[in-house]
Amino acid sequence: MFQKSIAMRFFALALGLVLVSSLAAADTDGFTPLFNGKNMEGFKFFFDPKAPKDSDPAKTWIVKDAAIICTGKPQAFFYTEKSYKNYVITYEWRYPEGSAEKSNSGCLVHIQEPLKIWPKCIEPQGRYYDHGKLFMMGLGKDDVKNNKFDEATLKSVLKPMGQWSKTEITCSGDGKIVVKVNGKLISEGETVLTSGPIGFQSEGSEIHFRNMHIKQLP
Repeated sequence: MFQKSIAMRFFALALGLVLVSSLAAADTDGFTPLFNGKNMEGFKFFFDPKAPKDSDPAKTWIVKDAAIICTGKPQAFFYTEKSYKNYVITYEWRYPEGSAEKSNSGCLVHIQEPLKIWPKCIEPQGRYYDHGKLFMMGLGKDDVKNNKFDEATLKSVLKPMGQWSKTEITCSGDGKIVVKVNGKLISEGETVLTSGPIGFQSEGSEIHFRNMHIKQLP
């Protein structure tokens, strides 16, 4: 009886470990951290040439409580050391409570050389009132197709200032980009750009980022 009880306990423990492992796998679902929550390892920085000569990344982007606090000053962006193609990126963001609706930032995908303020790329807008709208930076009209933005849906899902919202950007290998905010489709479009580093702007407003993850698509 004693041996049977021990065996049952081991079985229950093993089953619990399997369930925990399964849940963890389901949570990540192929995603890996883009930001490690501790420092800016894996990122590079580009400052506006007009910015003060002593501009310091550590003063523009402060890592605290597993989040990146972007001061918004000076104009600049941080971007991944790696170039990406055919992927999904997710991240949470918020502007401090009391911020203006015109508070501005943005995610930059498919960044192209030469680097400048602002580089040729696609910007899923980070400004509060039109967050997720696709801006084609440095592209001509013939380089963009079927660019759509659902402002009404965005207004219905945006969290108030001071609360975290979640953005998901899918960049397909064929140039299609789809943006969701808090689980709802907000914008989509097709472009000639299909790959490049991923960046986030410092553009005059304080904004916080956390839980940045990326998944390569098949």
